[in-house]
Formats: sequence, structure tokens, C-alpha cells
Amino acid sequence: MTLAERRAMEPVVLLDAAGRRRSPATLPGHHRGRPPRNKAVRYPADPPTIEEIVLVMRRAGPTPHGSHVRGVIVVLWRAGLRISEALALKESDLDQSRGAILVRHGKNDKRREVGMDQWGWDQLRPWLTYRLELPVGALCCVIDATTRGRHLAPAAVREQLRRTATAAGARRRFAPHQLRHAHAVEMAREGVRSSARLAAHRLSRVSP
Repeated sequence: MTLAERRAMEPVVLLDAAGRRRSPATLPGHHRGRPPRNKAVRYPADPPTIEEIVLVMRRAGPTPHGSHVRGVIVVLWRAGLRISEALALKESDLDQSRGAILVRHGKNDKRREVGMDQWGWDQLRPWLTYRLELPVGALCCVIDATTRGRHLAPAAVREQLRRTATAAGARRRFAPHQLRHAHAVEMAREGVRSSARLAAHRLSRVSP
């Protein structure tokens, strides 16, 4: 057996940007042909209540990681953003003076502006303060190691929310889109029916 053949048979160690071992499952095409575990599973539109969301936010704590989790929850819940929209936000997309958030890449890559109430900005402020110590970039970003300041993966956010909700004793499913559902429920109770009116309604409530 030649040296080239022996090297070809040796297992390849995959490393990420931080030098840690990388799972082959992260490679494109690894799961090709395999149906997802949640295929055909339908989850009921049963969003968490206000009390449950606040309980999870309190459980997150005042640490930088806790402030980050609370910030993510607030953006998803009080602004009604999708997880992809929230993770695509930059610091410059926030306008606290108007209570507005600019979504550059919404559904079908459409650009829009949404509003968030003052309570939401108050809850987001501790994370905004700590975010100044990190490299410029995404609003919701990695906090630790050499990748600090970079974009977070949606799966990482879902896992953070799941762990925090479990620690808080929440019995209801606590996923990013559930928080968007909770936002929609509140708007419906206030008499806002269409998504087109929703953004204008939120901005009219918080704009000076």
C-alpha cells in the first residue's frame, strides 16, 4: 500500500474557526436523503402566556448571557420578528428615539420597519450596553471565544431558549416562533387584524 493510499484511509479531523472538532453532521449534504425527525409533526399554535415569558426572562438572570437571552426574547416577542429576521439585525438597525427596528431582510427578502414598546426597549438596554464591548456586527451574536461578535445560528438560539425555559419550569413549548405567535395574539386582542396594519399600529403607539 502506498503512502497516498494510507493517507486516504486515515480519518479526516474537521475543525471549526476556533480550532474545535467539528461534527460531520454540520457538512452540507450529510443528512441528504434522511427525512427530518419532525417531518409531518404538527405543533399546535399554543403560544406561551405573558406570565410564562416574563418568568423565563427572570430566570435568564443579569449576566451577559442572561441579558442576551432576554434581548432575543424581547425582539421576537415585543417586535414580532421571525428568528431569521432577528438574527440578521445589526446594531445600526435600531432607532430607540423612534422606537423602531429596521428589518432589512424579511420574508421574501422584503424590507420593512416595525415598532417596539418602551418596556421592550427597557429590557433590551442591558444587552445593548454589553454589546458595545464586543466587535461590531450582528445585534444577537456569539459572546465567547474567538468567534465573539459573529452571527448566531438559529439552532443555538432555540437551544438557549429551551434550556432557559426548562430551568424556569415552563411547561409549554418555548420556541422562537411561539414568541411571534404570542405577539400576534396580543395584537389580535387589541383589535389589529392584518399584518400590514400591525407594523403601523406598533409604530403609532411608540413614536413621539
